[in-house]
Amino acid sequence: MTKTLRNRKGFTLIELMIVVAIIGILAAIAIPNFLRFQLKSKSSEGKVNLAAIRTAEESYLAEFGEYLDAAGAPAGTMTTTKTDWNAPTDFQALGWAPEGAVYFQYAINEDDGGYTATATADIDGDNAFQSWSYVQPTNTDSTQGPTPPSGANGNCNDPTQGMNAVSPCVDTHGRSIF
Repeated sequence: MTKTLRNRKGFTLIELMIVVAIIGILAAIAIPNFLRFQLKSKSSEGKVNLAAIRTAEESYLAEFGEYLDAAGAPAGTMTTTKTDWNAPTDFQALGWAPEGAVYFQYAINEDDGGYTATATADIDGDNAFQSWSYVQPTNTDSTQGPTPPSGANGNCNDPTQGMNAVSPCVDTHGRSIF
């Protein structure tokens, strides 16, 4: 008498558990990386808009002979979600506005022929604000070197950090800790 073997199709429970475990490990690696890259992309909004504000300020200087001061906008407390841009008068006079809603609050402090433009936000919701700045020095005399405006602090603790380049206000701001 001959035994016939059954034709087995499908996977065993052990094989399925191994596949689920592998998918779980891959997800545990991929999801935090995805969230970190998402926060980095949100952070880049502040840097790009500060560079655009710098260009608008230089255009304003060429046309009117002075830099423009602008109060923080959009008004209110910044959260982890985008806030609608409410087109404040100062920024309208400057001729700059972001496209759509923003994560950061922008301000320009003009003083002594220079200015400090700042972008501040809490994009990761940890109540520790991320601040970026651009400091336009008051003089560009090559013998003395650039001098930050006397009122350059704004939201920044060290006005020399953002001299002639968009950079973190202090060492811990703008760093990827997420």
